[in-house]
Amino acid sequence: MSHTTFLQKTLAGETSMGLQYCLPNGMCVQVLDEGVIRFEPHDASHSVLDLVVSCGIHGNETAPVELVEQLIERILRQELRVRSRVLFIFGNVPALRAGQRFIKEDMNRLFNREPEVEDGTEKRRAMMLEMHVGRFFGSNTTPRFHYDLHTAIHGSLIEKFAIYPLPKPGRRFSAQEIARLSLAGVDTVLLQSTTSSTFSYSSSFHYDAHSFTIELGSARPFGQNTAIDLSRMDAYLSGLIQGELPQPELIPPQVQIFRVSREIPKTSHDFKFAIDGKTDNFTPLPKGMLLAEDAGLPFTIIEDDARIIFPNPDVPPGQRAGLVIIPARDFLAEH
Repeated sequence: MSHTTFLQKTLAGETSMGLQYCLPNGMCVQVLDEGVIRFEPHDASHSVLDLVVSCGIHGNETAPVELVEQLIERILRQELRVRSRVLFIFGNVPALRAGQRFIKEDMNRLFNREPEVEDGTEKRRAMMLEMHVGRFFGSNTTPRFHYDLHTAIHGSLIEKFAIYPLPKPGRRFSAQEIARLSLAGVDTVLLQSTTSSTFSYSSSFHYDAHSFTIELGSARPFGQNTAIDLSRMDAYLSGLIQGELPQPELIPPQVQIFRVSREIPKTSHDFKFAIDGKTDNFTPLPKGMLLAEDAGLPFTIIEDDARIIFPNPDVPPGQRAGLVIIPARDFLAEH
């Protein structure tokens, strides 16, 4: 009889909260919710770090989901020795089942908010995931990490990149965390300039975790991700699970760091891009270019070395239709 993976059980509606149990090697396992599973060393007080790996926040972004599925199965087969506390999350399970980005609302715009009576299922799920992360981190003083793994909605001139949430007042972006990402094969980092409604911002702001939203290629259906090489991310996460926390001192020279210069607001249904709405991420934008018009008002590029990221003219009015980014030379100068 063929083995059924935790992901397959999740998609079949067969995972929900269960009692903790331990494997022969002493590692403890508990399913906390649909698509949410925790692993701990037998003596969790000796854990080297606390690691949250989430994926499937968008249901059509399957490459990270397949990677996480394999990590979970290797742990359950006792091929990976767990020396850290690890929480794996498959985020928007109904959207994963449907192969859609979301069912009714983009879940990665639903974190870091107050609950309301009329909240739909995706808003409630986002809040539950935040609660699981909060309980997982608890009051532990070990280093905290959260990697929220995605793939881009369309093409990108740079395949793998990370979004680094804006630190809380009094804190700074960490050069060491950017260097660690490079070990995982992610050599481009975008520094956020504002607060955000994303999952990674929530865990960074509320729980002081080293958090990133990480884009790993483009969205494809299950079984069609062989073109995306996730071997370095796999090796890096496997190392963290086994308690191996690398301590790089310098950001490698190939790493590119950008910061957000401006958001591209969509204020009305009259919004129109002067570019194709499916333009690749990191496409250069010449200074002086008319990028968009909205209700007769122009949006012109005033920055040097500008690029566009996440262009999406189809968002509802009131949301951003994309970001203008520029090289973060000031960050590199400070470090």
